[in-house]
Amino acid sequence: QVQLVESGGGLVQPGGSLRLSCVVSGLTFSSYAASWYRQAPEKEREFVASVFSPGDRTNYAGSVKGRFTISRDNAKNTVYLQMNSLKPEDTAVYYCDVRDSSDYDYWGQGTQVTVSS
Repeated sequence: QVQLVESGGGLVQPGGSLRLSCVVSGLTFSSYAASWYRQAPEKEREFVASVFSPGDRTNYAGSVKGRFTISRDNAKNTVYLQMNSLKPEDTAVYYCDVRDSSDYDYWGQGTQVTVSS
């Protein structure tokens, strides 16, 4: 059974930082791309960042490029999202995603990030 478990969300002031983690089990994590998405209230889920394997090539949404960094540790079956210079518009539930070779997406349960003073 594939499981993705996110952690690290919380309340942070504008300009602050958070680091999200997602531990993946039940598949060969090192074989697949891993991504972060987010969904704000009353908005559709949107892409944030991806990291591929092997090679660790990354992609970012324009709204987070230069502020967020995605990384992975295949030995720990974990993907991270380091978020710096956070803005109120980054407030959302953040979801971890792994896409397998059949283009099937596995999702975590999400972790809430709130940026507010």
